[in-house]
Amino acid sequence: MIRVLVADDQALLRGSFKVLVDSEPDLEVVGEAATGAEAVAVTRETRPDVVLMDVRMPEMDGIEATRHIGHTTRVLIVTMFDLDAYVYDALRAGASGFLLKDTPPADLIAAIRVVAAGDALLAPAVTRRLIEEFARTPASPRVQGLDGVTEREREVLTLIARGLSNAEIAQHLQVTLATVKTHISHLLNKLDARDRAQLVIAAYESGLVSAAC
Repeated sequence: MIRVLVADDQALLRGSFKVLVDSEPDLEVVGEAATGAEAVAVTRETRPDVVLMDVRMPEMDGIEATRHIGHTTRVLIVTMFDLDAYVYDALRAGASGFLLKDTPPADLIAAIRVVAAGDALLAPAVTRRLIEEFARTPASPRVQGLDGVTEREREVLTLIARGLSNAEIAQHLQVTLATVKTHISHLLNKLDARDRAQLVIAAYESGLVSAAC
Protein backbone atom coordinates (compact mmCIF):
# COMPACT_ATOMS: atom_id res chain seq x y z
CA MET A 1 0.00 0.00 0.00
CA ILE A 2 1.35 3.42 -1.02
CA ARG A 3 0.77 5.98 1.74
CA VAL A 4 0.04 9.53 0.54
CA LEU A 5 -0.09 12.91 2.27
CA VAL A 6 -2.07 15.70 0.58
CA ALA A 7 -0.77 19.24 1.20
CA ASP A 8 -2.85 22.09 -0.23
CA ASP A 9 -4.30 25.24 1.30
CA GLN A 10 -7.68 24.70 -0.41
CA ALA A 11 -9.90 22.29 1.49
CA LEU A 12 -11.93 21.46 -1.62
CA LEU A 13 -8.85 20.37 -3.53
CA ARG A 14 -7.55 18.36 -0.59
CA GLY A 15 -10.87 16.58 -0.44
CA SER A 16 -10.89 15.93 -4.18
CA PHE A 17 -7.36 14.51 -4.11
CA LYS A 18 -8.27 12.34 -1.11
CA VAL A 19 -11.30 10.84 -2.85
CA LEU A 20 -9.26 10.20 -6.00
CA VAL A 21 -6.33 8.61 -4.20
CA ASP A 22 -8.46 6.52 -1.83
CA SER A 23 -10.40 5.13 -4.79
CA GLU A 24 -7.32 3.17 -5.84
CA PRO A 25 -6.80 -0.25 -4.16
CA ASP A 26 -3.06 0.27 -3.70
CA LEU A 27 -3.15 3.89 -2.48
CA GLU A 28 -4.36 5.55 0.72
CA VAL A 29 -4.30 9.08 2.12
CA VAL A 30 -2.73 9.01 5.60
CA GLY A 31 -2.82 12.73 6.30
CA GLU A 32 -3.64 16.23 5.09
CA ALA A 33 -1.98 19.62 5.52
CA ALA A 34 -3.17 23.17 4.78
CA THR A 35 0.20 24.93 5.15
CA GLY A 36 3.80 24.18 4.33
CA ALA A 37 4.75 24.02 7.99
CA GLU A 38 1.90 21.62 8.66
CA ALA A 39 3.02 19.48 5.70
CA VAL A 40 6.47 19.11 7.28
CA ALA A 41 5.01 18.26 10.70
CA VAL A 42 2.44 15.77 9.40
CA THR A 43 5.05 14.13 7.15
CA ARG A 44 7.27 13.51 10.16
CA GLU A 45 4.30 12.16 12.12
CA THR A 46 2.73 9.88 9.50
CA ARG A 47 5.80 9.02 7.36
CA PRO A 48 3.98 8.79 4.00
CA ASP A 49 5.61 7.35 0.89
CA VAL A 50 4.61 10.33 -1.25
CA VAL A 51 3.55 13.91 -0.51
CA LEU A 52 1.33 15.71 -3.02
CA MET A 53 2.64 19.22 -2.41
CA ASP A 54 1.11 22.51 -3.49
CA VAL A 55 3.52 25.40 -4.09
CA ARG A 56 1.69 28.48 -2.80
CA MET A 57 0.63 27.87 0.81
CA PRO A 58 0.58 29.99 4.00
CA GLU A 59 3.35 30.05 6.62
CA MET A 60 5.80 28.15 4.43
CA ASP A 61 5.52 27.53 0.68
CA GLY A 62 5.70 24.07 -0.86
CA ILE A 63 9.27 24.50 -2.10
CA GLU A 64 10.57 25.34 1.37
CA ALA A 65 8.49 22.53 2.87
CA THR A 66 10.03 20.11 0.38
CA ARG A 67 13.48 21.31 1.41
CA HIS A 68 12.65 20.65 5.09
CA ILE A 69 11.28 17.19 4.34
CA GLY A 70 14.55 16.33 2.63
CA HIS A 71 15.19 12.69 1.73
CA THR A 72 12.73 11.22 4.24
CA THR A 73 9.76 11.16 1.83
CA ARG A 74 9.31 11.57 -1.92
CA VAL A 75 7.55 14.78 -2.94
CA LEU A 76 5.39 15.29 -6.00
CA ILE A 77 4.77 18.99 -6.62
CA VAL A 78 1.22 19.67 -7.87
CA THR A 79 0.52 23.30 -8.74
CA MET A 80 -1.54 25.64 -10.91
CA PHE A 81 1.52 27.60 -11.92
CA ASP A 82 3.55 26.48 -14.94
CA LEU A 83 6.63 28.61 -14.28
CA ASP A 84 10.25 27.69 -14.99
CA ALA A 85 11.45 28.89 -11.60
CA TYR A 86 9.04 26.57 -9.80
CA VAL A 87 10.24 23.55 -11.75
CA TYR A 88 13.87 24.31 -11.06
CA ASP A 89 13.42 25.26 -7.40
CA ALA A 90 11.19 22.27 -6.66
CA LEU A 91 13.61 19.73 -8.10
CA ARG A 92 16.60 21.42 -6.50
CA ALA A 93 14.78 21.34 -3.15
CA GLY A 94 14.46 17.58 -3.48
CA ALA A 95 11.14 16.99 -5.25
CA SER A 96 10.86 13.87 -7.38
CA GLY A 97 8.28 15.23 -9.79
CA PHE A 98 6.25 18.20 -10.98
CA LEU A 99 2.65 18.20 -12.23
CA LEU A 100 0.03 20.84 -12.98
CA LYS A 101 -3.36 20.70 -11.28
CA ASP A 102 -5.10 20.25 -14.63
CA THR A 103 -3.30 16.93 -15.10
CA PRO A 104 -5.85 14.18 -15.88
CA PRO A 105 -6.70 12.08 -12.79
CA ALA A 106 -5.29 8.89 -14.31
CA ASP A 107 -1.97 10.63 -14.95
CA LEU A 108 -1.83 11.90 -11.37
CA ILE A 109 -2.39 8.40 -10.00
CA ALA A 110 0.27 7.03 -12.35
CA ALA A 111 2.66 9.76 -11.21
CA ILE A 112 2.19 8.82 -7.55
CA ARG A 113 3.05 5.22 -8.37
CA VAL A 114 6.11 6.23 -10.42
CA VAL A 115 7.48 8.45 -7.66
CA ALA A 116 6.71 5.90 -4.93
CA ALA A 117 8.64 3.28 -6.89
CA GLY A 118 11.75 5.43 -6.66
CA ASP A 119 11.72 6.95 -10.12
CA ALA A 120 11.55 10.63 -11.02
CA LEU A 121 8.70 12.10 -12.98
CA LEU A 122 11.06 14.05 -15.21
CA ALA A 123 9.97 14.32 -18.82
CA PRO A 124 12.29 15.78 -21.48
CA ALA A 125 10.21 18.98 -21.40
CA VAL A 126 11.07 19.44 -17.72
CA THR A 127 14.72 18.71 -18.45
CA ARG A 128 14.67 21.48 -21.04
CA ARG A 129 13.27 23.85 -18.41
CA LEU A 130 16.22 22.99 -16.18
CA ILE A 131 18.67 23.65 -19.00
CA GLU A 132 17.13 27.05 -19.64
CA GLU A 133 17.17 27.89 -15.93
CA PHE A 134 20.85 26.96 -15.58
CA ALA A 135 21.61 29.18 -18.59
CA ARG A 136 20.02 32.12 -16.78
CA THR A 137 21.18 31.37 -13.25
CA PRO A 138 24.45 29.46 -12.90
CA ALA A 139 24.51 27.45 -9.69
CA SER A 140 27.38 26.79 -7.33
CA PRO A 141 29.23 23.51 -7.91
CA ARG A 142 28.26 20.56 -5.73
CA VAL A 143 30.72 19.97 -2.92
CA GLN A 144 31.47 16.36 -3.83
CA GLY A 145 31.72 17.06 -7.57
CA LEU A 146 32.08 13.88 -9.60
CA ASP A 147 34.85 12.25 -7.60
CA GLY A 148 34.80 8.48 -8.03
CA VAL A 149 32.55 8.58 -11.10
CA THR A 150 33.97 6.50 -13.96
CA GLU A 151 34.27 7.73 -17.54
CA ARG A 152 31.39 5.52 -18.67
CA GLU A 153 29.24 6.75 -15.80
CA ARG A 154 29.98 10.32 -16.86
CA GLU A 155 28.74 9.47 -20.33
CA VAL A 156 25.52 8.06 -18.90
CA LEU A 157 25.07 11.08 -16.63
CA THR A 158 25.55 13.44 -19.57
CA LEU A 159 22.85 11.64 -21.56
CA ILE A 160 20.47 11.66 -18.59
CA ALA A 161 20.97 15.42 -18.30
CA ARG A 162 20.11 15.81 -21.99
CA GLY A 163 16.76 14.12 -21.39
CA LEU A 164 17.38 10.68 -22.89
CA SER A 165 15.43 7.70 -21.56
CA ASN A 166 17.18 4.52 -20.41
CA ALA A 167 16.33 2.81 -23.71
CA GLU A 168 17.74 5.74 -25.70
CA ILE A 169 20.91 5.73 -23.60
CA ALA A 170 21.34 2.00 -24.20
CA GLN A 171 20.96 2.51 -27.94
CA HIS A 172 23.32 5.48 -27.98
CA LEU A 173 26.06 3.66 -26.08
CA GLN A 174 25.31 0.30 -27.72
CA VAL A 175 24.91 -1.50 -24.39
CA THR A 176 22.05 -3.43 -22.80
CA LEU A 177 19.25 -1.79 -20.84
CA ALA A 178 20.38 -3.73 -17.76
CA THR A 179 23.86 -2.20 -18.10
CA VAL A 180 22.40 1.30 -18.24
CA LYS A 181 20.33 0.62 -15.11
CA THR A 182 23.45 -0.62 -13.33
CA HIS A 183 25.35 2.56 -14.24
CA ILE A 184 22.44 4.70 -13.01
CA SER A 185 22.33 2.77 -9.74
CA HIS A 186 26.06 3.43 -9.24
CA LEU A 187 25.57 7.13 -10.02
CA LEU A 188 22.75 7.43 -7.50
CA ASN A 189 24.96 5.93 -4.81
CA LYS A 190 28.12 7.87 -5.66
CA LEU A 191 26.38 11.23 -5.98
CA ASP A 192 24.06 10.71 -3.02
CA ALA A 193 21.16 11.37 -5.39
CA ARG A 194 17.66 10.17 -4.66
CA ASP A 195 16.46 9.80 -8.23
CA ARG A 196 16.89 10.81 -11.86
CA ALA A 197 15.85 14.39 -11.17
CA GLN A 198 18.70 14.79 -8.71
CA LEU A 199 21.14 13.31 -11.24
CA VAL A 200 20.18 16.02 -13.73
CA ILE A 201 20.85 18.66 -11.09
CA ALA A 202 24.21 17.04 -10.27
CA ALA A 203 25.24 16.99 -13.93
CA TYR A 204 24.71 20.72 -14.35
CA GLU A 205 25.96 21.86 -10.96
CA SER A 206 29.17 19.84 -11.33
CA GLY A 207 29.86 21.48 -14.68
CA LEU A 208 29.79 18.14 -16.54
CA VAL A 209 27.28 19.59 -18.97
CA SER A 210 26.12 23.11 -19.67
CA ALA A 211 23.10 24.76 -21.22
CA ALA A 212 25.14 25.20 -24.38
CA CYS A 213 25.54 21.42 -24.83
